[in-house]
Amino acid sequence: MTYRCFDVEIENKVAHIRLTRAAELNTMIPEFWRELPDIVRDIDTRAQARVIVISSTGKHFSAGMDLSVFANGQSVGTSAAASDAERGRVRANLRQAVLHIQESFNVLERARMPVLIAVQGGCVGGAVDMASACDCRYATEDAFFVVQEINLGMTADVGTFPRLCHLLPQGYVRELAYSGRRLPAPRARELGLVNEVFATQEAMLSHVLGVAREIAAKSPLAVYGSKVMINYARDHTITDGLDYIATWQAGMYNPETDMRESFAAKQENRAPGYADLLPLKPALGA
Repeated sequence: MTYRCFDVEIENKVAHIRLTRAAELNTMIPEFWRELPDIVRDIDTRAQARVIVISSTGKHFSAGMDLSVFANGQSVGTSAAASDAERGRVRANLRQAVLHIQESFNVLERARMPVLIAVQGGCVGGAVDMASACDCRYATEDAFFVVQEINLGMTADVGTFPRLCHLLPQGYVRELAYSGRRLPAPRARELGLVNEVFATQEAMLSHVLGVAREIAAKSPLAVYGSKVMINYARDHTITDGLDYIATWQAGMYNPETDMRESFAAKQENRAPGYADLLPLKPALGA
């Protein structure tokens, strides 16, 4: 499959999705918002990989939402013909349009496999929304993060605040949100937003793909369960989390398969071999 904004490689159970519009600073044009969820859903639905890595090309990871999305009205979800329609109905469509755009990054969080993102240069506006939806973030020394929406006279609405408030101290989130300042990668690492910082993009990608291969060697069912539990714990109380993991284990825990293979591999001094997750059946009516 050929995409306008991405290329995709899958090797050794690791899917590598790259933003490819370097000359245009990898801005998020309308095709971006359609292609990314299609790619991630396809990988997830067909169980094509056990880990997803997202990286980019050029000097900057992404300059965020392309201005053409605002200029042609696609960001508001209404046509020019509807501009004179009743205000409440127009704004109801706007809400649905925002929810639709949010879904492009929600798929990263809902994917059964971890998503690792490798950022070089600028990670601006919508790219911060994207990065915050991933499981782990890595950056080059020259990388920086900007909540750009405030500099455009709007409030970030694609996922920055719901997620960033769980990734950074609230005071720093507020400073970034209100001021539009850059958060340099070394400081982002100190605050816990990124896992590691690297001198070059090559060193970063080597490390991130190494982490991805290490994850891919684990039981994909156990990794999937871990991702579900971490996301659930973030959004619920400790009591709720304990109750849910008990329920999850009652349904998913099976020592006769992956645990048995893990113990056998250790005894036999070999790498364990785990079965992939099963492909997902299409929803009724799909």
